[in-house]
Amino acid sequence: MRASVNRPPTPDVGDTQEKQPTLEEIINIKFIESGEKERLMELLRERLIECGWKDEMKALCRAFVKKKGRNNVTVDDLVHLITPKGRASIPDSIKAELLQRIRTFLVSAAL
Repeated sequence: MRASVNRPPTPDVGDTQEKQPTLEEIINIKFIESGEKERLMELLRERLIECGWKDEMKALCRAFVKKKGRNNVTVDDLVHLITPKGRASIPDSIKAELLQRIRTFLVSAAL
């Protein structure tokens, strides 16, 4: 099939419609615009420091660097080592507190 020389090809129907944001995107925008995301991040930082989680992760990193040698470790190595252990070791009480704060925000924002 030959393209017309006089006019561009007709666009597909999907190309002309604007993409509607997903519920997740809408919620994320509300969190950022309201400043609640930053407040939750600060609360998380405080709680992780209070319970000793941050010091625990720092000690794991130092031990790994000491074992492998300072010149043989990259940031990516540390991230791959720490991420699963870090996520698994966050106390359930902190997770529950953050979840409750998120639920409260969503109810107050009527989402």
